[in-house]
This record gives sequence, structure tokens and C-alpha cells, in this order.
Amino acid sequence: MDVERYLARIGFDGAVAVDLETLTALQRAHLSTVPFENLHVYHRLGVRTDTDWSIPKIVDEGRGGWCFENNGAFGALLEALGFGVLRLGAAVLLGGPNTVVDHLALEVALDEPWLVDVGFGESFTQPLALNRRGPQEGGNGTYELIDSSQGVTLTLHDAEGVPVPQYRFKRVHHELAEFDSGSEHLQTAEDLHWRHKPFATRLIDGGPERVTLLGDRLKFHSPQGVREEPVAAEDWDDTLERWFGMRSPA
Repeated sequence: MDVERYLARIGFDGAVAVDLETLTALQRAHLSTVPFENLHVYHRLGVRTDTDWSIPKIVDEGRGGWCFENNGAFGALLEALGFGVLRLGAAVLLGGPNTVVDHLALEVALDEPWLVDVGFGESFTQPLALNRRGPQEGGNGTYELIDSSQGVTLTLHDAEGVPVPQYRFKRVHHELAEFDSGSEHLQTAEDLHWRHKPFATRLIDGGPERVTLLGDRLKFHSPQGVREEPVAAEDWDDTLERWFGMRSPA
């Protein structure tokens, strides 16, 4: 990996140390410049989980990807910078109970272990302490890690303070190839949204503001709420280029 080229891609020009401050800055830089997007899947072009695929796509082509790509590449960058990284297999719970590993998240070892994720859409924007229980500030909301016999569940507190499950994981390291079957299922299953609804989302300048492009509208998220603008089909690629610096791959 060309570490300097990757750091330039995410606009990170600060001093690099193996500490929480650097990790937090790297996570926010990545979330601001590398979109969470599904355009290769939407256009039936196919994606892979290995870093021979994800790093050139992100660094050389200026694109983003979903969890297996963004977290796979980011985990490799962190390792190249000297961080200890475990690749965690998680089951996404946004649609209800689930035991299938269909998400990749990262555990990063410092003085204590931290949960890091740059591939889960509108999720936490700073590391979460894995060994702490109770509410934690996640940069865009309050999160809580809850233990059970099935593993650790990441939750987001709703407006009433109720923890809403996001995904569940066990703190066991996985190789990227172990996510191949999950990646294949998510990009080929006809009943899942990945193939039918194009999107791209990223933080704006480290957050908390965020911009999200959907099939027919552009959304701006801020602490004050969400503002939407309609996007005509003929303007979609121009909007994608203006806000995400890329065009559709098809």
C-alpha cells in the first residue's frame, strides 16, 4: 500500500501517531471523503472483498463502497500505520432479528479496544470504547454497547433514549475472504435494496453535517434537522460529481 497516497486521498495531512486522537481524525477524514455507496452493485458490475480490489477503487479511482470495501481498505491503512486491527463479523439488525454475518466492522487496539466503522452509512463518526457499558457519544448521536449470549449489540438511542439495535458482533477476528459469501448474497439477492436503489452518503468536513444522494433527491442532515432537494434523473450524475467527486461507473 502507498500510505501517503491513501492519506492524501482522505485529505489527512496531520501527524500520525498510534493514539486515539489520530484514530478519531482518520475515521472522520475517511467518512468525509470516501462515500458509503452501492453504485457498482446497483449497476450489476460486481465488487470484491479483498484489498487488491478495494484500495485501488478508493485511492486511485476516487470512489467509495460498502462495508466490505470501506472497512476492508481502512483496516489495512490502520495496520500500515501501526494500529492493531481485528476484522469483526456482524449481523445487521436494522430490519429485525438476524444471525447472518452481513457486515464488517473493525476493532482497533490502543490502551483499550475501540469499535471503528467507516462503512455503515449514517452511523457513529468517532471510535466507541468496546469495554465500556452505558451510553457513549458517537459524534452524531448516543450509542450503547449491550452484551448478551449472542455477542455485543451496537445500539443507537432514539429520541426517547431507547437503545435501537444496529448490529451484533462477536469479538473474533475474520479474514476478508470469510466475507465473500455475504458480499455475494448482498449483491445478488433480488429482494434486497442494494440492487435497486442507488445511493451515496458522506460527512461534510468531519460532521456532524452529512449529505446523502438517493435515487430522486439530495438530503442534507444537520443537528437542526434534514433538508431535501429533488434531483431529476438527467441531473443525477452531475449531482453525484458535484457532491461526491465521482460519476456512475456504468
